[in-house]
Amino acid sequence: MIDNLQDNINLPTTAVCLVFFTILSQVLIHLRINIFKIVIIVGTFGLAMAFAGNDLVNFIGVPIAAWQSFEMWQASGLEPHEFNMSALAGKAQTPTILLIIAGTIMVLTLWFSKKARNVIETGVNLSRQSEGQERFSSNILSRFVVRISVFVATVTNAVIPKSVSEKIDARFVKPEEQKDKNGTAPAFDLVRASVNLVIASSLIALGTSLKLPLSTTYVTFMVAMGTSLADRAWGRESAVYRVAGVFNVVGGWFLTAGAAFTSAFLVAGILYFGDVIGLIGMVLLVGFLLLKSAAAFKNKEKEKSQKRRFERSDLVTINGIIKESSEYISETVSRVSDLYIKVINNLGTQNLGKLTKNKKNAKKLEKEIDDLKGNIYYFIKSLDDTSVVSSKFYILTLDYLHDIIQNICFISASSFEHVNNNHKNLKFNQLRDFKRTL
Repeated sequence: MIDNLQDNINLPTTAVCLVFFTILSQVLIHLRINIFKIVIIVGTFGLAMAFAGNDLVNFIGVPIAAWQSFEMWQASGLEPHEFNMSALAGKAQTPTILLIIAGTIMVLTLWFSKKARNVIETGVNLSRQSEGQERFSSNILSRFVVRISVFVATVTNAVIPKSVSEKIDARFVKPEEQKDKNGTAPAFDLVRASVNLVIASSLIALGTSLKLPLSTTYVTFMVAMGTSLADRAWGRESAVYRVAGVFNVVGGWFLTAGAAFTSAFLVAGILYFGDVIGLIGMVLLVGFLLLKSAAAFKNKEKEKSQKRRFERSDLVTINGIIKESSEYISETVSRVSDLYIKVINNLGTQNLGKLTKNKKNAKKLEKEIDDLKGNIYYFIKSLDDTSVVSSKFYILTLDYLHDIIQNICFISASSFEHVNNNHKNLKFNQLRDFKRTL
């Protein structure tokens, strides 16, 4: 590996660049130009180039290899099982037009894909400096890690002199947050953004030049997690959830790798033994999975947009809280009313399938209100001083809504159990009385 590093790194050029950029940095600092903004701009470009150099190969590598293998086999005139793939051991010559098309597809996907934004949002959410609603729940492993860390930190603080601790704490004083026009503060400051971009792009570029297999997303994510930990972004209030999030994401990548390995084996077997029928079946299966994935993602986005309603910055005032609460009350009451009518109708027709769906929708409503109640602390904390009194109105609103939704959950569950246990159907007068209570 040392030999590879020496082959890929030109020491004289590196030394010249180091001296040049050091002098340039000092000149910019002397001119009172914010150097971090320049580092972020250059770092963003560098990270984009590092991603392109690595991900572009991963994106088109397999299709190009398959296409060129087909061309070689077609030119040989041999039977498929007699053809030797040793020709692929040579250097691949990828047509420029394919590189341009693949790069364009990648750019458009990253720009317009909501799933790509969701990946970015996960990393930013786990590394953000501020507290708030956490995306991941704690687990036994994250609680154990945080408990050990707190114990080590307590012992360390007892050993380190108080004057040293004060000097260290002084380096972590948070600057005043600069919010944009919408009142949204950045997830972290310019220093951490600069470190994230420079370190991630450097590691990815180095790994690509050494021809090492690596995941650009994994490298970028772990760099962001490392800097957030070093910047004390994970406090006692959020550490257990952030650590759980890291374990979930990293564990998900390993599970995905295992699933990809197994799926590749199965697909290859199906295509080999199933011939054309296997190919048609796989195409139909892929189409079905894509549609199902798109529908599931759309539903998740709806749920997320619902949760964001009480996370907006315009809710820090009394007027904002009253306006949004009124809209949410009206919407919730309407949803409960529709659900109640469906439950009674399905109870009358003994439709177990629809009652099961009604029960799930009621639980979904209950989870929404539970999530809002679970984040009351962070909501009240975000209010300005003149609007703290409105928090009582907000809490009472959630309590009343919670009671209403618990009642519809009980009705849905009872109706489901009634039909599921094959009890007698209700009489017409009983169903009519139920509807009159609405």
